[in-house]
Amino acid sequence: MPHNLYLHSSIVQSRQYDRSDERALKEASRYATIDSNVQLGFSFIINCLLLILGAALFFGKNPDDIGRFAQLYDALQDSTMVGAIASSTLSTLFAVALLASGQNATITGTLTGQIVMEGFINFRLPLWQRRMITRLIAIMPVVACIYWWGDKGDVVEKLLVYTQVFLSIALPISMVPLLYLTSSKKRMGKFVNCTPFIVLGWLATAILIVLNIQLIVETVRMLFN
Repeated sequence: MPHNLYLHSSIVQSRQYDRSDERALKEASRYATIDSNVQLGFSFIINCLLLILGAALFFGKNPDDIGRFAQLYDALQDSTMVGAIASSTLSTLFAVALLASGQNATITGTLTGQIVMEGFINFRLPLWQRRMITRLIAIMPVVACIYWWGDKGDVVEKLLVYTQVFLSIALPISMVPLLYLTSSKKRMGKFVNCTPFIVLGWLATAILIVLNIQLIVETVRMLFN
């Protein structure tokens, strides 16, 4: 998620340490690195487990039968689809996991909007107003699309897919300035990225940009076919 790059970067600023003490700066950076790596490590493991579970349950099944969340919900309580493990409890847990994922994305997006307004554009407002503005900016386009195209499940799920496409496209827009700033010795001093990190960072960004171009082309073709 591109907004999480800003959120993770703000972890260092949220710590209480002496900004003029180089040793304190190094310690704060080290703990921030540990925080981010632990969080991303857990996320990586959970996503891998979800992929493995999905592959084990639905291997060989018709993709058209499980391509939507509603179909997945029904399939998880259908013994002909997932075998003896099928149950209404499994479907409910799937729905709860989706809800928790949405709440997590909402919280991180709101916090990032608050950080951007405070730190980048120095937009000072009471906390409740900042959060309300951030959520309205995020929610209103979705509400408008649902109102325009209706509340059909397939339309809402397509909208969800397109939002993920947009986030993927927006990711390099966050990565390029982040890499540029953290690789500048003038701005970072002794805390500048080392050469291997700079090379790997720009290589990953370039690969992501190429993949995004391919994704845009395929999405446009799908829309007009």
